[in-house]
Amino acid sequence: MKTTNRQLFCFLLPIAFVACTTVKEVAFKTPVDTTTKRIEIQTKQTYELKDMGVFASNDFDGARLNGFVKENDSTAIVVINPENTPINNSGYYAFNTWSTTPKTFYFKFQYPEGYNHRYIPKLKIGNDWSILDSSFIFKKDSIVTIKLNLSKEPVVVAAQVIESSSDVKKWYTDVVKGKEYFVKLKSVGKSTKGRDLPVLDIYKGDKKNKDIIILLTRQHPPEVTGYYAFQSFLKTILNDSGLSKEFLDHYRILAFPILNPDGVDMGHWRHNAGGVDLNRDWSSYKQPEIKKVVSFIDKTSKKDSGKIILGLDFHSTWHDVFYTNKTRKETTLPNFVSDWFAALEKNIPNYKVNEEAGNSTKPVSKGWFLYGHDAVGITYEIGDATPKKSIELFGSVSAEQMMSIILTK
Repeated sequence: MKTTNRQLFCFLLPIAFVACTTVKEVAFKTPVDTTTKRIEIQTKQTYELKDMGVFASNDFDGARLNGFVKENDSTAIVVINPENTPINNSGYYAFNTWSTTPKTFYFKFQYPEGYNHRYIPKLKIGNDWSILDSSFIFKKDSIVTIKLNLSKEPVVVAAQVIESSSDVKKWYTDVVKGKEYFVKLKSVGKSTKGRDLPVLDIYKGDKKNKDIIILLTRQHPPEVTGYYAFQSFLKTILNDSGLSKEFLDHYRILAFPILNPDGVDMGHWRHNAGGVDLNRDWSSYKQPEIKKVVSFIDKTSKKDSGKIILGLDFHSTWHDVFYTNKTRKETTLPNFVSDWFAALEKNIPNYKVNEEAGNSTKPVSKGWFLYGHDAVGITYEIGDATPKKSIELFGSVSAEQMMSIILTK
């Protein structure tokens, strides 16, 4: 029999600890084409309205500004375009602005036809972020204009607080300090543009035969409130409480703090550098970010005989909501969803769970957990305008109750 190059390649690869087999694809009722698409890359520059001494810049990670032109002596048009289309109507923007002399100035947002304003502006002056007062926001039909008091000190105007890939790295590097004996910081590989795809591998004692919980976030760049819930959730698991210690003696966490670092740093509305919604690629893994994450999860599970029992994917939308699968009895944790939601309502004052249940038809992560692993999959959505203190409480309590419930299964 003739030996092919691939056969020879696969014979030699185990020496380098590289798998020859591909990860099993997961079938969905409604496939989505996730092959790489063309994107429009914004030009990084500083715009100047010379006769008014007003400037705007997108020259930083997480910025989004496609044009800045004078409308009249007191107003500029802020042009915001998506990376490509079709795309969700979630116009993301972020830019610096300042002026040579103190003045009040207006900024009118312009989106392509069919798209409009979603996010309440956040301002960063110095190191402090705040929400723009509603009295400085004007809406006429679908057109939004804001008023700012400008000076020589730059003000960042953004749809959401900017959490770039470097900000995320600083956070997870700090959060694992002193915990290295049970938190292993690893990389599953690189994104399309060569940015790191980190994972925190968390367990105590022997990792063999430990059931696995997966935590994901930042598939969609602007969804920062979901990322904050992920932060609080993970910090609670790592807080070395008696509950945490017992849980990590028996279970293993794989936490992915940023799945789409390219989209985050490029200021994308929703997609990665390949112009694709990563939360539609959990079937055939056409994009490197999902392919590498899935490959790592699969290899880790098989190598250490750890069954995946739960996957939580943290996102943001207009309001707080949990998207769940209706199929429960056949999963690894058939009563988890109902028990967890009851515990949240009991332990968070005046809290009512908002659940939308439906088995995934498109290739999203919660469907991948169900169809690929018979595991519970939940998309954990936090509202765009949910206060950060509330998010921190939700994240902390939901982590505590998750650990308590799973320990008694």
